[in-house]
Amino acid sequence: MNEDVLKKVQSNPKFKELVHKKTSLGWQLSIVMLVIYYGFTLVLAFSPSTLGAPLAPGMTMTVGIPVGILIILSAFVLTGLYVRKANGEFDQLNREIVEEAQK
Repeated sequence: MNEDVLKKVQSNPKFKELVHKKTSLGWQLSIVMLVIYYGFTLVLAFSPSTLGAPLAPGMTMTVGIPVGILIILSAFVLTGLYVRKANGEFDQLNREIVEEAQK
């Protein structure tokens, strides 16, 4: 990459905005996922009977099964949120940065 283009990109306020937004969103989603996983682990460690309780009297399915499924689904949902944001706002900012750097 040309040094001049690199300097233009790095000094562009939109580039700094893009880096800040991507980093911020990445940390936010990571924290949410860690809270979900560690919350599940802590409940399992300190109150296993909570997740081991049947969904209804006489049922063999426990509370832990749907909770586990929701944890897995939450990872897909959070990934989808990131992809939606990346394909929309982040890609638009990236295009603007490239266009301005090529001038």
